[in-house]
Amino acid sequence: MKNYLQSKESEMLALLERLVSIDSGSAYKEGVDKVGEVLREQYTQVGFCPKIYEQSKTGDNIVLTLQDSVTKPIILLIAHMDTVFKTGTAKQRPFTVKGERAYGPGVIDMKASQVALLYTMKALKEHHPDVLGHVQIVLNGDEEIGSPTSRSLIEEYAAGKQYALVMEPARKDGSLVTARRGGGRYTMYIKGKGAHSGIEPQNGISAIEELAHKIIKLHALTDHEAGVSVSVGIVEGGESVNTIAPSAVGHVDVRITFADQAEWLDRRIREICEVPDVAGTSIVLEGGLNRPPMEKNEQTVELLNIIQKVGKELGITITDVATGGGSDASFTSSLGIPTIDGLGPIGGNAHSDEEYLEIASLVERTELLANVLVNLVEKQ
Repeated sequence: MKNYLQSKESEMLALLERLVSIDSGSAYKEGVDKVGEVLREQYTQVGFCPKIYEQSKTGDNIVLTLQDSVTKPIILLIAHMDTVFKTGTAKQRPFTVKGERAYGPGVIDMKASQVALLYTMKALKEHHPDVLGHVQIVLNGDEEIGSPTSRSLIEEYAAGKQYALVMEPARKDGSLVTARRGGGRYTMYIKGKGAHSGIEPQNGISAIEELAHKIIKLHALTDHEAGVSVSVGIVEGGESVNTIAPSAVGHVDVRITFADQAEWLDRRIREICEVPDVAGTSIVLEGGLNRPPMEKNEQTVELLNIIQKVGKELGITITDVATGGGSDASFTSSLGIPTIDGLGPIGGNAHSDEEYLEIASLVERTELLANVLVNLVEKQ
């Protein structure tokens, strides 16, 4: 497979350039669906049958299963098609190669992973076609906004699987991801009473003052040693500098490390927002925790050991890390399925203008994934 993949490197880079050139921000359904169209065509040629789950506002989700296979898939592979970049970014900052790196919006998060996953299937078709029937692939279009439409789909197809492999990029040093923090988002909508701050300030009730009290109380819930953080990251409010603010909004980001922290933290946030600190104000709280944490457990370690063994045979040293960012790996892990994340190529600076792919890792990590799949199937 190594020789096969090395012969396909220029082809893989050409497909990567094609994908990066398509704007596919989570809110740009047309672009995400275009990425899906390109990938569906490729997978169909390999022998996969795509099932499309249409969405009205976000990109359609796609499930790929080997055509006419009588084998029950035991491995779920997950890769998202959306990016964080606004429409027009692909034209402003097109795919480029500088030295040993490739740059462009979404190049590492995670269009290089899409290429690696596809060519893993192509390599297996050439050398281990029996493995293809054991895998099932979910391509989702809304991971960057928390997977609101695809979470239930991922959980549905994860049921009964023995392994879940998530194609987020490897870390800058090549590490895989074995633990992620869970989290969620809340929004506080606060109402007060407007008044002229010079003529009749006594008649006003400041929604911003109420928001300030809530920010202090919410931030006090943070416990870095326990792995809990609460941050009000965006605030809005008021109508003019000389008006007592009649309304305010606070957007809250929440992160947890362990599943048993979720109920307590959600309850405390709601308790804080139920009682106003400034008389006459009212609060409507929306949102909640939407991603469970991915905890490193015995099952995770066992799967990691298999991948490390395969890596050693290929001359690749595999390390692992925990990260604070979320991904779809949390959903499969919370169902008790052995899950490893970060199986895509190596790169860094995701979500920024300097996002990059280490080009050499494109073939290397594709070869690793292909051999891991062969190993997992042979264990049966």
